[in-house]
Amino acid sequence: MSAARVVRGADGLRRCWWCGDDPLYLAYHDAEWGRPVRDEARLFEKICLEGFQSGLSWLTILRKRENFRQAFLGFDFRALARRNARFVGRLLGDAGIVRHRGKIESVLNNARRACEAADRRGSLADFLWDFAPPPNRRFGGVHPTSPASIAMSKELRRSGWSFVGPTTLHAFQQAVGMVNDHLPSCQFRSRCRR
Repeated sequence: MSAARVVRGADGLRRCWWCGDDPLYLAYHDAEWGRPVRDEARLFEKICLEGFQSGLSWLTILRKRENFRQAFLGFDFRALARRNARFVGRLLGDAGIVRHRGKIESVLNNARRACEAADRRGSLADFLWDFAPPPNRRFGGVHPTSPASIAMSKELRRSGWSFVGPTTLHAFQQAVGMVNDHLPSCQFRSRCRR
């Protein structure tokens, strides 16, 4: 299957090929992916879940998302920044999430870095959105990274964040609407632009 084509769903709508026909994936594509997010907890959730997704399918993460939200205190980064090794141990026993010690510890580390960034910049949203490329960025095909995600990765890593490589952050930027990478003939591209 070509990574640069759309498919027509059973409902007659043209969508990006990657969402397939799973109802959860379709709902994510149609109502979330590419739509601008400014809520700090949702931004922190997305950056963490993109880190958890590394090496897995996004559908696996979507299916566990409610469990992740419950386990990680609704992704309230200020609350997570105060958690310790006992919290990590408890989550390693939680079958409802991806039980990867490094990724769980990364969430707590990144929560502390998010607090620092929010305190320094005024809000986590302002800090993260500073890395968004210009809104008129032209669609140039399907790419795993972008200059904006590479710059964001370098700065976050320099600031002590983990599991924030350029591919992960490109997926994050797509998910939270910093870039609109719906394919040109996807019927949801213009909806995200609005």
